[in-house]
Amino acid sequence: MTPGEHMGPSPSLLWIIPSYTGAKMVMSLVRNFLVGNLMPEKCYEQIFLTGNVHVPCLKFVLNRIAGFWIILDTFLAQTPQLLKILWRGSAEGLSVASVLLQLYALSCPVVYAVAHNFPFFAWAERLFTLSQTAAILFLIMHHQGETLKGLLLLLVFGGVMFLLARCAATAVVSMMQASNLAAVNASKVFQTITNHQNGHTGQLSTLSVFLTWTGSLGLIVVSLQESGSSFTSLLHILSSGLSFVLLLQVCCSKSSTAAAAATAAPTAAAAKKTD
Repeated sequence: MTPGEHMGPSPSLLWIIPSYTGAKMVMSLVRNFLVGNLMPEKCYEQIFLTGNVHVPCLKFVLNRIAGFWIILDTFLAQTPQLLKILWRGSAEGLSVASVLLQLYALSCPVVYAVAHNFPFFAWAERLFTLSQTAAILFLIMHHQGETLKGLLLLLVFGGVMFLLARCAATAVVSMMQASNLAAVNASKVFQTITNHQNGHTGQLSTLSVFLTWTGSLGLIVVSLQESGSSFTSLLHILSSGLSFVLLLQVCCSKSSTAAAAATAAPTAAAAKKTD
């Protein structure tokens, strides 16, 4: 090599350059995601660049994550359950009483919003989840051979809720709203008992139960931030505990659930042939 000839990078270092560039790109993507979705840039610098455990920033991030969990629970928790019933063509193991209580609990915020003339966008997501739960209730009764009864039940329930939203006294509507969380907890108790009695969880969706559990954890965080150690916070903690019990039941009874499904399949086929 002549003295004027330029010397390139060492071959042993050539593999490091793309690796460094890739790592830098990944870090940039992570930073953009965190700053855009979970925290302001100031918090990112405090936590990741200076290594400072900034309590207000940590609270801000925790609230953002909790809010994300609550949104997932509100919008998506019922969807996997509905799709599973439609896909499997069965609603075995699902408690009618549990779903009916869910329907009531989801109706309470809608009735309250309509009674107080809230704008539609403020409670539209509740109406979406309510319609999914109503469909689940109808499918359960349909698969139990009570299609007409299920349809009449939904019509009567919808009519009663409409009358309450339009005609009930403010005190009655407020009492319904206050009973919302108690109905949610009672719903989970009924499903837990049904699972225990059956020895399996049937068509109960693992993803739906998981989303409900994470949503209840988010509600605990928000409730503690807003009101501290209140009765409402205790109810949210109870709700989260019941959701976790349901999640354990689903995860621990996979073999018995599969065995029950295998036993039920020939029976269902024979019933169809008889019809």
